[in-house]
Amino acid sequence: MNGTQDQRSIGVFDSGLGGLTAVRELVRALPDESVVYFGDTARVPYGSKSRATVTRFSLEIAHFLLRQDIKCLLVACNTASSYALETLKARLEIPVIGVIDPPVGVAVTAGPPTSAPRRVGVIGTQATVTSGAYAQAVERLAPGTHVVSRACPLFVPLIEEGWLDHPVLRRVAEEYLGELRDERLESLILGCTHYPLIASLVQEIVGPQVRLIDSGAEAATATAALLRRRGLLATAGGESGAGPRHHFYLSDERLSFERVARTFLGGDLPPITIVDQTDLPWFERAFPV
Repeated sequence: MNGTQDQRSIGVFDSGLGGLTAVRELVRALPDESVVYFGDTARVPYGSKSRATVTRFSLEIAHFLLRQDIKCLLVACNTASSYALETLKARLEIPVIGVIDPPVGVAVTAGPPTSAPRRVGVIGTQATVTSGAYAQAVERLAPGTHVVSRACPLFVPLIEEGWLDHPVLRRVAEEYLGELRDERLESLILGCTHYPLIASLVQEIVGPQVRLIDSGAEAATATAALLRRRGLLATAGGESGAGPRHHFYLSDERLSFERVARTFLGGDLPPITIVDQTDLPWFERAFPV
């Protein structure tokens, strides 16, 4: 399909709002592309749910996004990427990208060649670390790599509270990450799409010699590369010349949504629609806020 253009949107979903950091990187990398985002705010978090449930939720959202005429799907949720990615790839006729393999690929190849095993760190939610998805991906791509994983469960609520410069966040980060200074890490994967918002603090604690790898940003880069490779990039300015059109969908209205979303997105919000769940299948109806 090289040499063609595709004006359809890029679909992105997450269990909540953290995936908006991946949307931010997509917009930076592909300024001519439209993005449709779905945040499953009614059913967050996914980390405490079974593989079967997360897979069902992911398929529901994917089918909803297909109705919005998307050309590819970025799964910006670590749990869904771990549990449901292969099912989504098998069931959907469009390309599907997760947030695990892209940053792992960077982590195991970054820096000068070495005969010694690389040392890679991973930080994420308790569910992401317990799943072992990143460690398994590292072993699959670069067997023998030394992986150090740390769960940081308090980061997400503190970030969503807006305490990015609060001393409590710094104390929590020191508690979680202080011991990583002795691990001689070459790179550290930020295995949660919330974490780029505190990247400078993480870097300060683990040391300047450690390369931080943003899972959402690397997934956005992989999405851009895939679209270029397949000739699916949008035409500059769009068919009407009006430029890209973004739209966000939520499965429930959150009181703090606008404040948190602006922080994650780093700018103004596009139109937002709350999806109606009163009928089954719930994703077939929607109404604007």
